[in-house]
Parts: sequence; structure tokens; C-alpha cells
Amino acid sequence: MPARVAPLDTGVQIPYHFRCPISLELMCDPVTVATGQTYDRASIESWVATGNTTCPVTRVPLNDFSLIPNHNLRRLIQEWCVANKSHGVERIPTPKQPADPAHVRALLDQLSLSSSAPAEPRLAALRRLRALARDSDKNRSLMCSQGAQATLLPIFLAHTNVNELVLESLALLVMFPLSQPECSSLAAQSDRLTFIVSLLEHPSIEVRVNAATLIECIVSGSRTPELRLLVGETEGIFEGLVRILNHPLTYPKALKVGVKALFSLCLVKPNRGKAVAAGAASALVDRLADFEKCDVERGLATIELLCRVPSGCAAFGAHALTVPLLVKIILKVSDRATEYAAGALLSLCSASEHLQRDAVSAGVVTQLLLLVQSDCTERAKRKAQVLLKLLRDAWPHDSITNSDDFGCSDVVPF
Repeated sequence: MPARVAPLDTGVQIPYHFRCPISLELMCDPVTVATGQTYDRASIESWVATGNTTCPVTRVPLNDFSLIPNHNLRRLIQEWCVANKSHGVERIPTPKQPADPAHVRALLDQLSLSSSAPAEPRLAALRRLRALARDSDKNRSLMCSQGAQATLLPIFLAHTNVNELVLESLALLVMFPLSQPECSSLAAQSDRLTFIVSLLEHPSIEVRVNAATLIECIVSGSRTPELRLLVGETEGIFEGLVRILNHPLTYPKALKVGVKALFSLCLVKPNRGKAVAAGAASALVDRLADFEKCDVERGLATIELLCRVPSGCAAFGAHALTVPLLVKIILKVSDRATEYAAGALLSLCSASEHLQRDAVSAGVVTQLLLLVQSDCTERAKRKAQVLLKLLRDAWPHDSITNSDDFGCSDVVPF
């Protein structure tokens, strides 16, 4: 079990009854099972989830899997933590209790009331469900098992005018995965897609991000290229996603959602020209430094895809930072990022001798020679070797003979 408390001073002994019998760690959320034994909630839930049906300590069969919070023990643990703060012990937070299934069911039933019913009770139910969904993955799983998506979709799509009920239902809906049939159904209905895409124009960045999240979910869940092409044909979709990427304030969630949706759409070749026309090239290059690691990989993969169409090559080639940035990324982020960066450079340099010279000036030769000697993927090495051959005529006259990197590489002059 992973540690959930800070390392303790060697002179501090955790009281025996504060330790979970399973993980032997300080309990953060002690709960009592039917046999009267107390465990940390995460530990006993993992024990049961792996198929065990007995109490770990007594080995007595558990006919009732209810977990009763041991509030008194938790308070004692918190007081002990406070008393030992000087020894590096951090106070455990008061845990939020899992949602009650009956309560969740009642809230979902309240949402299912006729659309002619007053909106306020339904809004209150939506907000309560949203708060519960934010609390934990377990609450979201519970809502999924009770059909939250099937309840929320009709509410979200029932109104052509954007009102509070629509926006609250969207904010909750994007917390859950949609099934493949649900995604395919939405992708095949142009009026529904048009409505969702229209929300990319909403004044609130939160609403725009939620709409982009739903679009990405629909595209990812639509397995066929034909359906993804239908989504990409919705007027304004690429312009809306690019505006999210270009949001003036760095907003990590917007960047993550925007690049995920853009990448999913660009997996279909006919969509790539539309993305380029909407300004995706400049947005990706300008924002690449702001992405988190996994989003850098996805952003580079999108750049490589767009570089495979002539308009994409031209757009990226016209941006002064594209080539230096791609060269700099090689071997810096991850094997996948290196592979995508090398692939994009290969496409760009194949299309323009000017870009070949820019790449050489940016130091790509040294980077590629290091790449072919690294433990990177075989595909990345093949791209690097092809690119080295392509750049041969753009190398300065003395770059081969004076390069220590080349002398120790497994690439021979050609």
C-alpha cells in the first residue's frame, strides 16, 4: 500500500491501535467491519475488491460488507498527529464519506421529473450530484452504475436555448465516460453536434472547456473514421478548439482538453486541413511549452499528423519557432515525444530545403546522432536515420570530420 503520511521522525512510535492491520500504516479513514475489527478504508476496500470474503484479522467470513466509520478513533489519531507535529507528523484530513446509494438514486429520480416540472428542484439535485462526483472516484462509479449518463443526456439535449439546467447537466455529464453507442449516436446527429459546438462560443471558459471535453469524448468513443469525419464537418468546431488553446491565461485544463480533442479529430486525414485552416499550427507551437508531459506528447503527435498534409507543412514551416522547438525537444521529454518530433522534422525538411538549413543551424545533426545511439524506439531511430540522409547536403563542410558525436555513432558517412 502506498504511504499516505509524511515520513516520521525515527523517535516517534505510532501507537499500535492507530495502525491498519493490513497496511501497518497510520490510518487516515478508520472503518469497522461486521466482526468489530477496524481497518483503514482504502486497505479493506482493496482487500474485498481482490476477492477476499473474510476478515483479515479474525478470518471469520464477512456476510455483511458494510463499513462503519470509526469517528472516535479518527479523532484520537488526529489529536495524536497534532501533538506530534514537531516531529514531522502531519494531521490527517477529515475524510468525506462515500455517497449513499439510496440518496444518489433519489437525486437521479428527481432529475427524471417531467421537463414541465419546476427547474429549481432539478437544479438542486444536479448541484448536489456534482458535489458528490467531485468528492471521489468511488462516488462517480456509483453514479455510473445507477445510469447517470442515461439520465443526464436527455436533460442536456432537451433544450435548444442555453439555460442553467443545460449548463449544470453538461458540467456533471463530462465527469462520466459515455458508452460507444451513445457516442456514435451523438456523432451521427448533426443538430446535436451543432448545439454542442455552439457552446464553444460561450462567454465562460468553464462552459467552453466542458463542451470541448464532451466533443473529445464523442470523437474518442466513435470508433469509425466516418463518424469522426462527421464530427469534424460540424461548422466552427476547429475554430472553437483553437480558441480554447489560445486562451490568454494559461489554463491547464483547457490546454489538456483542447489538445486531446484536436488530436482525436486529426487522426482522420480529411480533418487535418480544416484544423490547419483554423490556425491549429500556430496554437500548438505557441502553447507547447505550457503543456504537461503527456499533453506535450499528444501535441507533438498532432503536429506530426498535420505536417503530413501540404497546408500543415506550410503553416508550421512559416512559424519561426517550429523547427528550433522540435529540435530542442528531441531526447528531452520522453521516447514518444522524441519520435513525434523527429517525424514532424522529417516531414518539414522533406518539403523545404530552407527548413533543412534551419534544422541544421538549430543543432539537429548532433541531436539525431545522439538519438540513433540512444535507447529510444526503433521507429524514432529509423526516422532519425532517414532525416540524417536527407540533411546530408545541408551540413556545413566540416561538420562531419570535426564531429566527435559522429565519430562514435553507428551511422556511417554516405
